[in-house]
Amino acid sequence: MSSRTRLNIFIEPDHAKRLDQLAAHKGVSKSAVIAAALASFLSPDAADQREAAFAKRLDRLSRQFDRLERDQSILIETLALYVRYFLTVSLPVPEGQQDAARAQGRARYAQFVEQLARHIQRGRSLVREVHEEAFPDPAGLSGTDGLMPSAPDGMSPEAISPVSTQEAFDGPQAQ
Repeated sequence: MSSRTRLNIFIEPDHAKRLDQLAAHKGVSKSAVIAAALASFLSPDAADQREAAFAKRLDRLSRQFDRLERDQSILIETLALYVRYFLTVSLPVPEGQQDAARAQGRARYAQFVEQLARHIQRGRSLVREVHEEAFPDPAGLSGTDGLMPSAPDGMSPEAISPVSTQEAFDGPQAQ
């Protein structure tokens, strides 16, 4: 006589089909597959394993979010500095030369879009290059754990306040 208890259960047809396929693929009985699944589900370690898996995924998402936030800050500062610089050094275009200036602007924009497309197709990231230049990693460990490279003198990049556009053009303000 067997030490097992017989159960009659009802499951969804899709689950029954998947159970048949898995049992055939593994070369075991359907009872063995169900017993293993039930043991895993009822195991006190199962909850810990699920929690660890969730924590790992949340950590990965947190690091990805941190990189996105850093990249966005770099892009915003870059755009702000460029706009301020452009508006500072650009001379007004005389009335008679505005059509030629617009045509030249369209040509330059088309060239910019082409360069951007080539840059992206090569898989390069200007934001990453700027960050690597700003925070060099002499040990070459940047990116191994998905975190930002370390900043000089052991400071985290978050601890270094970004330069405002005013400071970039006028120098730091006296405090």
